[in-house]
Amino acid sequence: MPNPHYNLHLDGETIKEECGVIGVYLPGEDVASTCFFGLFALQHRGQESAGMAVSDGSKVRMHKGMGLVNQVFGAETLATLPGEMAVGHTRYSTTGASALRNAQPIFCQTQIGEVAVAHNGNLINAVQLRTELEADGEVFGSTSDTEVMARIIVRNLRNGVEEAVREVMRLCKGAFSVVVQTPTTIVGFRDPYGIRPLSVGRLGENGHMMASESCAFGPIGGVVERELKPGEIAVIDHNGLRIVQGIESPKEAMCLFEFIYFARPDSRMFGTGLYSARVRMGERLNEEHPVDADIIVPVPDSGIPAALGFSKACGIPFREGMMKSRYIHRTFIQPDQRMREIGVRMKLTPLEDHIRGKRVVLVDDSIVRGTTTKQIVKMMFDSGATEVHVRITAPPIKHPCFYGIDMASKNELAAAVMTLEELTAHIGATSLGFLSVDGARLAVNDSTEGFCTACFTGEYPLEIPDGLQKNAFGDPVGELETVSSGQGVLISE
Repeated sequence: MPNPHYNLHLDGETIKEECGVIGVYLPGEDVASTCFFGLFALQHRGQESAGMAVSDGSKVRMHKGMGLVNQVFGAETLATLPGEMAVGHTRYSTTGASALRNAQPIFCQTQIGEVAVAHNGNLINAVQLRTELEADGEVFGSTSDTEVMARIIVRNLRNGVEEAVREVMRLCKGAFSVVVQTPTTIVGFRDPYGIRPLSVGRLGENGHMMASESCAFGPIGGVVERELKPGEIAVIDHNGLRIVQGIESPKEAMCLFEFIYFARPDSRMFGTGLYSARVRMGERLNEEHPVDADIIVPVPDSGIPAALGFSKACGIPFREGMMKSRYIHRTFIQPDQRMREIGVRMKLTPLEDHIRGKRVVLVDDSIVRGTTTKQIVKMMFDSGATEVHVRITAPPIKHPCFYGIDMASKNELAAAVMTLEELTAHIGATSLGFLSVDGARLAVNDSTEGFCTACFTGEYPLEIPDGLQKNAFGDPVGELETVSSGQGVLISE
């Protein structure tokens, strides 16, 4: 299913979402349904698989499956997951194939106890760590970097879950916001650069929770108290919520693309509301790339806040120029060029009366390969536009992400292989303007510090190993559709 807020683009053009994690503690209540609704609010972060692990204080039970949250979980399934503590996950794969054994949480059964681990991000040293663990006798059951983390936790669990998590933080390199479930405790932690988000807060009268985004709190009665800082650990148990430092943070490098594209507009990150930040991006986009035109048209729904900001800044009227179908799902038909063109016209219907005879400023969040943008520009001209000026709130994407976003390879990124003039001609636009990196950063937090901008600048916070790839451990085979009640990847200590 497409991201309900952003994922307009066809397969092959879109930047895929990452993952969403949640941890919930409601003393004296069955928490599975609450966790389900919180997980549902994070659906936009991953649509390949979903899973949940629930503890009743002595035993952790798990259920996960391929598909959307409401396809994996129903009332009958939730009834088989009693307990007052839960962690959940929605996945889009960045390390390991899209297959059930890689769905999360990764469930661990040991002589010490049961552990479930869910992870948003991507380890850049997973191959090295797995090779070392295998040399020490570990036999892996998945091709996910999350299992690497799970096994490190299990091997250090005798020292307590906090120390086990610290060992993960010391050994693992890359982006990781993680939730861990034991029978009595939920632990959440962020990597020392804080590349991926994680917030913590209250739930109801005496409960607590943590989640990738603040948008998961409100629907289930939660209140965000703070964002976890880079290198911090949050512990939730019967004593409440406490936060401790897990590892020293060399610097903060929060993913700037979270603010431009991934996070829901009703979330707050880095102390700012995402919708307002995107409006400011539109205002700055007008400052950097002004244009004489008749109407400002957003690509729905991703371009709406920025288009409003652009219109506010320049005084040119905001107009809807196309309507988006809410019922177009991902297709398994091979997305060749003809199918891409058909798909765009199925998803978007132009409002020709608004467009005909007008000079249009078309506002969107990003250009990856340029395929979809090219089709939308053509649609505008076919509907009678006299000029189409494309304005993009993401700076030119020139480098792949290795920290949890599944982008195209560098030679498939349009801005990496074409000059601005070539890309303008490729998409058929009258003109093309991208927001600058500093413009995007300043729109978020009135500062140019504290962000990862690697996909725009090639400046990676952590050095990337040569040959790093998505399915680094090979593709699993023989998958089922769901796994329940503690089955799955079992780790014996």
